[in-house]
Amino acid sequence: MMGVRLDVIAGPCSAESRQQILETAEGLKNAGISVMRAGLWKPRSRCGTFEGVGVQALPWLKDAKNLYGLKVMTEVALPSHVEVALKEGIDMLWIGARTTVNPFMISELAEALRGVDIPVFIKNPVNPDLPLWMGCVERLLRVGVCRISLIHRGFCLLDNTPYRNTPLWGLVDEMHQEFPDFPVYCDPSHIAGKRHLLLQLCRDAIAHHNDGLFIECHCCPDKALSDAAQQVTPAELNKLLAAL
Repeated sequence: MMGVRLDVIAGPCSAESRQQILETAEGLKNAGISVMRAGLWKPRSRCGTFEGVGVQALPWLKDAKNLYGLKVMTEVALPSHVEVALKEGIDMLWIGARTTVNPFMISELAEALRGVDIPVFIKNPVNPDLPLWMGCVERLLRVGVCRISLIHRGFCLLDNTPYRNTPLWGLVDEMHQEFPDFPVYCDPSHIAGKRHLLLQLCRDAIAHHNDGLFIECHCCPDKALSDAAQQVTPAELNKLLAAL
């Protein structure tokens, strides 16, 4: 990519079926992606909406890992999520924006991760509260979690137009100054909310010296059970990365 070294993690917003996971995994492998992300437990605002399939999807991720040589990762929000994910050989974990805002929950997750040597990615909190994001990192560091990366997924402001969540590059730069040894990833999918905005956001991330991208990719995004408008196919992802 024109000499730019950029790590890319991609995969569906939600694991929906074994076929969907394996078809997407094959496409990611062909696009040169080595780490696949997929949500198993989805924090939804409204009760009764799709909240993920949970532990049922763990064998699907293991199959993607074994068949296509991908590392796999998922979001954790409860200590029980951490326990079962580690037991089933998930390679990496991420903590979502709705969890980062809750210091009590972060403390419980930190205890569940005590003594565990696994990469943990931390998304910024929903609101632009830098100490809250810093506190999440500090609580993990306190229990010995050292392989930490930061994810900028945008912030919820009064007016986010034209995005789903507003990127605040300056605030992310401040966070990186506090923790200069931790890689910074941009999640353009959650910032954009619409796939046609992804390319420019990826370019912006490169301009701000981000270390990687965290992109939602689905074999059939228009049929996705969550975040359909912001996901791309593996072929579209390949074109996007080539355009960078």
